[in-house]
This record gives sequence, structure tokens and C-alpha cells, in this order.
Amino acid sequence: MFELKGKKGIITGAVQGLGHAMAKGLHDAGVELVILDISEKVEEVAEAMAFGDSKVHAVQVNLLDRHDLRRGFNEALSHLGGEVDILINNAGIHDPKPALDLKMESFDRIVEVNISAVFQLCRLAGEVMIRRGSGKIINIASVLSYFGGYNAAAYSTSKGAIAQLTKSLSNEWAKSGINVNAIAPGYFETSLNAFIMQDEARFSQLVARIPAGRFGKPEELIGTVRFLSSSASDYINGVLIPVDGGFLGR
Repeated sequence: MFELKGKKGIITGAVQGLGHAMAKGLHDAGVELVILDISEKVEEVAEAMAFGDSKVHAVQVNLLDRHDLRRGFNEALSHLGGEVDILINNAGIHDPKPALDLKMESFDRIVEVNISAVFQLCRLAGEVMIRRGSGKIINIASVLSYFGGYNAAAYSTSKGAIAQLTKSLSNEWAKSGINVNAIAPGYFETSLNAFIMQDEARFSQLVARIPAGRFGKPEELIGTVRFLSSSASDYINGVLIPVDGGFLGR
């Protein structure tokens, strides 16, 4: 039920951080992957990851540009022979500022990457998956899908929207054999959270609230993403699975 060898997947934002760990975990399980990322290093990362029988392809794409997003998806699909079994919407941006200091331009950018691009990619992959009657879509939400956060007006808004989008799409597509679910990571050791880890007082407060007593390591998402990508999750639809060291239960 957990077998993934021979599956074909697309993941956004996998040059570093959580996306890179999830991509590596899927590749190690035998998934042929396409990494969509704005970074100029995407080709280099894909080449470094591509060993063994499974291929890893790279497509540089700007998710703020809706035409480029469609171009990038079509190129990814071409790499995979016109089929996709797994879509992971991981790419996201954040601008941690008080609401009164956050420029509207920044708010709009966060909404575009974290919500609109996710919706567009879900629709593009959904068209392919519905035709074949199966597919796994995994959106990366956050514990801020549940809480408002601090200095995170745009980011928490976007992650709350991802929770609702995941449930709404699952209601439409479950009957077509498509599982749409989300992972809600807690606080992990990533560049996105560097500003928190560098703030000694806030870092200590957060760690004290996490029952596991530490921030997560990116590779600790691999088990959950493999589960949601496999047939072991065929009767799971519209859920958010927290991977947070117990943060939400505190």
C-alpha cells in the first residue's frame, strides 16, 4: 500500500528547506519528479538528487507570473510523459512584519504565491488526474492555518485559505479518485524560520510550548508525504495533518 516506485510527481519550491526534504524522500521511494522553483539553482539541485532508477527534472518558473506558471506546469508534464500521479504545492513566501508596516504590494505577492498559484496548479493537475481517475494532491498548510500567528497577517491568511481550499477541492474531486489533503508543519529548522531562531527570546518561548521541546527537522516530513502520496491514504480526503511536535495539542 505504501509502494511509490514508478509514480510521477511535481513539487514546487524544492530547492531548499521542507520542499527539498520531501522531494528527496519521494525520489528515494522511486518517484520520478519534476521540481518547479524560481531559483537559478533548480537544475543543479535536480542533478544532485538524480541517482538510481528514478529521474529528477528541473523547471525554473516564477509563480508570481500566471502565464509562466502554466508554461512551467506544461513543461513539467512533458517531462513526465503527459501524466502526473502526485502534486505537492510546497512553495510559499512570508514577510514577517506588523500589519501596519506590511505594504499592500507584499500582501498581494504572498496571496499570489501562497494561494492563487496553488489553486491554479491544483486545477492544472486536477484536469489530468480526473481524466485518468486517480491522483494525489498535497498542499502544504501550516499551524498558522489554525492560529493567527504574530506579525503574520498575510502569511496566516494565506495558510488559512489553503486549509479551506484543500477541503473544498476534496469535496469536488474525491468521487473522481483524487485525494486532496494537506500537511500542516509546525516550526521547523528552515531559512523561512531563520528570523525566529535568531530571536533568542521568541525562540525560547516557542520551544517551551512545543511538547517535543525542539523545532522539527525537514526530513521529519518524509513519512507523512509518502503516506499521503501512496494508496495507503486512498480513503483520506480533505484533512490537514499536523506535523508539529505536539504544538497544536498544547
